[in-house]
Amino acid sequence: MRTIQIGEKQIGLKATPLALLYYKQAFNNSDLIGDMMKMQSLADDPSTFDSVLLLQIAWAMAKAHEGVGKPFPDFTTWVAELDSFDFSDTTVMGAIMDEATDGFFRRSGRNGGNTK
Repeated sequence: MRTIQIGEKQIGLKATPLALLYYKQAFNNSDLIGDMMKMQSLADDPSTFDSVLLLQIAWAMAKAHEGVGKPFPDFTTWVAELDSFDFSDTTVMGAIMDEATDGFFRRSGRNGGNTK
């Protein structure tokens, strides 16, 4: 779990299975991890960057951070509430992707990764 700042807003992110479910439900049955993999080609071809995809990933993890049953805006409303997003700020973009990577691709031995 981590917190990022987008514009003037502090946003908690939590990469959990709940975030995967929220993403699938909200974005036409798309898979969050599959869409993350699309961003892997960014290093080779920066023109493949999808700013909306990054915001969708952040939204799903922010909704998971908020928790089940708590009010949370739909994606369009959430984006409308952001006063700005500096896509040249690699710290914020890196934090979003780091949270997703750390949460969805845990190495064995970390956070109970050992199943014995």
